[in-house]
Amino acid sequence: MKKVYCVVALLILSGCGTSRDYTPPVDASGEQIFSTACTECHKPVSANVAMVLSGSNANKDAIVKKFQTGSIRMPAFKNIQGESANRLAEYILANSQVNK
Repeated sequence: MKKVYCVVALLILSGCGTSRDYTPPVDASGEQIFSTACTECHKPVSANVAMVLSGSNANKDAIVKKFQTGSIRMPAFKNIQGESANRLAEYILANSQVNK
């Protein structure tokens, strides 16, 4: 039974840590990009709060780096670049709660 749990955990983690090929439409808003690329894992906290950010991640550069490079549990979205990346980061900043 332990093997089954290990296999399931590995499958879940491998799916979350991989790169995603999503490329937003050129004219997509930050909210549209967030809805398409992020809400599979990041469910809005409330009607007005998309995410909760730590103080160290509550800046545009950190947010862009995070979604472009990913992490152990988060896939990289390398195709969100340029103005699309800026719009997504601005949307996340404007619609998130910051924990100091």
